[in-house]
Amino acid sequence: MDGLLDAQMQAAMLSARAAPPGAAARQSRTPDQLRATAEDFEAVFLAQVLEAMMGETTQSSFGGGPGEAAFSSMLNEEYAKVITRAGGIGLADSLAREMLRYQEAGS
Repeated sequence: MDGLLDAQMQAAMLSARAAPPGAAARQSRTPDQLRATAEDFEAVFLAQVLEAMMGETTQSSFGGGPGEAAFSSMLNEEYAKVITRAGGIGLADSLAREMLRYQEAGS
């Protein structure tokens, strides 16, 4: 499942990039779209943190077994989404602000 989270992290980073010079007018995003991208990135980042944190625990949350191993990363992703929707850790705020600044500088 780490590969899935890495792919999501890369997709969030790629979508957060501003358009190359000359294409900025075609691909400019609204502040709401930039905010959504920043929140997606923060959720993926938090899922990675939770995965690392939960991987260190020795006690299983739901009794262990192959089912828990298969679905624990999805649970961590959902926890991360809930944390982000509840205000997160402030990463989305900074990212959205910087993406908007970078986009405006390119226009």
